[in-house]
Amino acid sequence: MGRGDKKTKRGKIFKGSFGVVRPKKAISNIIEVKEPKKANSKAKKKTKK
Repeated sequence: MGRGDKKTKRGKIFKGSFGVVRPKKAISNIIEVKEPKKANSKAKKKTKK
């Protein structure tokens, strides 16, 4: 286990490869929450005068 071991993170850094231990892109657990759409301005209630 060390720089020569391709299955470890240090070995992958030394070799310059990527994989399960050292992914190219960081995994993010952040989920974007979309706000609900606002009511349409044309659908206003009519009131009697």
